[in-house]
Formats: sequence, structure tokens, C-alpha cells
Amino acid sequence: MAKKQLRKMLCDLQSQECIDLMRLIETQSKSTLAAWAISYAKENYLTIYEEEYPGDLRLREGISACEDYLRGGRRLTEIKPVLKEAAEIARNLADQPVAQAAARAVATACAAIQTPTNALGFLFYGAAASAYHTAGLTQNAECYDRMALNEFIKAFQSLQQVSFPDEPNPAKIKWNC
Repeated sequence: MAKKQLRKMLCDLQSQECIDLMRLIETQSKSTLAAWAISYAKENYLTIYEEEYPGDLRLREGISACEDYLRGGRRLTEIKPVLKEAAEIARNLADQPVAQAAARAVATACAAIQTPTNALGFLFYGAAASAYHTAGLTQNAECYDRMALNEFIKAFQSLQQVSFPDEPNPAKIKWNC
């Protein structure tokens, strides 16, 4: 029997849930988006990774470094190697789809420091991590898609809570999707 092919990312760019989130992202500053993405990934996806690799604190330390950067405690040049290491951790987990999706979500959320569109991108990986962690690896696509949409609704509500109405300096977003 052939092994089931899991998608690396979940959700439909054309879904109303994704479009709503994109429109909200367009109204927020780069720093708000980065802080929210990092916090959301820490609360929702880091634990999934750490369940699979309980002794590996590298992603947790990477998040801490990024949080320190956002508070002004580090320079961007100090953060770039942290972002590179997080992406490398994810690449090295090809045989572990749950941990890999979670690591990709965390790495991409941290990279929102440089690239504000990652405030959306990390959620595609996070939706996969959450769905595969919750439902296992043998469900059908419809099940995973439904769970991904719910994850995007949850993320939208989370960003709404930290959003600044009438943000005077919204990030310059160019969606390449």
C-alpha cells in the first residue's frame, strides 16, 4: 500500500477566512504583525514541536531571541542566524510531518520580523501542524481542510485582539500569491 502524501501547508488562499485575515494583516504595523505571529506560534505550535522533541530547546530559544529583538534588546544582525537555524531545524525533519510543520510554523513566524507577509504564511504550516497533531496522519483531505479553516478563524480572532484600529503605519504588504 502506498504511503499517504501529506501536504506541507493547509488552507485555501481563496477561502473567506484567509481573505479576511489578509485584509486585517494589511492594516497593521510590521512590529505588531511580528509580535503577534511570534506569540501565536509560541502558544500554538511550539508545544507541538516540543512534544515530539522534548529535549530540544532551540526553537524556544529562537523565539526568546526574537521577542528580545522586538523589545529592542538585540539588533537584526544578531537575529538573522537565529532565523536561519530555525529554518534549518524544520528542513531536517522531513520524516516527521507533525514536528516539521510545527517547526516551519515557528520559523516562519519568527521571520515575520523581516517579512511581514510571513504573518500569514506561518499559519499555513501551523494549520498543518495542528491538524496532523490533533487528528493524526491518516484522515482525509476534507477533515484536514476543515481543521485548517478553524485554525484560520482562531488566528483571525487572535490578531483582532491585538490589532490597533487606524494604525498610522501599516506594513507595506505585497501578496505574492
